[in-house]
Amino acid sequence: MRKKATELSFIIGLFFLLVSLILLVGYFISNLLAAAINLYSGIAFLLFGVFMILITKKE
Repeated sequence: MRKKATELSFIIGLFFLLVSLILLVGYFISNLLAAAINLYSGIAFLLFGVFMILITKKE
């Protein structure tokens, strides 16, 4: 796990995963954030974050 935490693609993936969760949760629980762009960008960020985490090199 320590080696994985030092890889830039893993860190970027975690960042995009966190941002996507914020956007998606905000879309569903807040009227202020219930714009379609938040839903679409949240899904795109989620897919990109998962992709970045999956391309990290195996130990």
